[in-house]
Amino acid sequence: MPEYKKVGYLTTSFKMFHLKDTVRKEFSYHYHDFHKILILLSGDVTYCIEGRTYELRPNDIVLVNAGEVHKPIIQSDAPYERIIIYVSPDFLDEYREEDNDLTLCLRQALAEQSHVLRLQSSISGRLGTTIRELDHSLQDEDYANELYHRILFLEFMIQLNRAALHNHVEYIGDSTSNDKILSILSYLNEHLTEDISIDELSARFFLSRYYLMHTFKEQTGYTIGSYISTKRLFLARELIANGTPITDVCYACGFHNYSTFSRAYKKSFGESPRDYRQNSL
Repeated sequence: MPEYKKVGYLTTSFKMFHLKDTVRKEFSYHYHDFHKILILLSGDVTYCIEGRTYELRPNDIVLVNAGEVHKPIIQSDAPYERIIIYVSPDFLDEYREEDNDLTLCLRQALAEQSHVLRLQSSISGRLGTTIRELDHSLQDEDYANELYHRILFLEFMIQLNRAALHNHVEYIGDSTSNDKILSILSYLNEHLTEDISIDELSARFFLSRYYLMHTFKEQTGYTIGSYISTKRLFLARELIANGTPITDVCYACGFHNYSTFSRAYKKSFGESPRDYRQNSL
C-alpha cells in the first residue's frame, strides 16, 4: 500500500486559502491532482518535494506540480503563515498561447530543476501588491466579488510569469538532497513507460536493494512501485486530455491490462478514463 495520499479536492478552476498555524504541526507526504502555489509569509520551514529539500524564507513562492509528492517540515515553534492557491491544470491550459502562456513559470522552474522562486525585493512591487490584493479579495463580499477574485488571480499569474521571464526571480537550489536518489528519479521519469525492476535499478546505480528501497521512500515518501504507478497515471491523464484513444493510452503508459488501468485511474482521480474524456469534450 502507498505510504502517501492524495489530499484535497478541487471543484473549481482555482481555490485560495490564507492559513496560519500558531501550534507546531507535523505534515505527512501527500500529493494533489492539481497544481499548488504556496507563498510563505512567516515561519521556519523546510519544504520537501520529490526528493529535493528547500530552506524557505518569507515571501518565497513554492510551485508544486500536480502529482508531485511533498510536505513541509516545521523547524520551530514560530507561527507558520502562508497563502495557498490550488489551480486546475486545465484552467491554466486555457491561457496557454504563444504570447500569454500562464504555465511558463511552472515549466521554467522545471527546467531549472527548482520548485522555489525567490523575489528580488527591489522589483517585486507590483507582484507583491497583486498578492496582497488577491489575499484581501478572500473577504470581499461586494458586487461581482467572484469575478474580481478571478481577475486578481489572473493578474497574479501574469505578474509572476513576467517576473520569471525577465529574470526578476531567483530559482532556489535544493539543499541536503541525495544526488543518487535525484538521478534515479530522473531516470524513472525518462523511462516511465518501460518495465523497470528494483533489481535493475540496484545494478544500474550500484546500490543494494535494501538501501535503494529504504532511501527512496525516506527521500520521496514513495515506494518505487507506487512512484512509477502514480506518474504513469498522470501521464495517462495528459494523453487522454490531448485526444489519444484511451486503449492506446493504457498500453502506452506501461499498463498491461485495461481493467487494471481503469481501476487504478478511477481510484486516483475519482472518475474513470472514459468519464474524464467525456467531461473534457
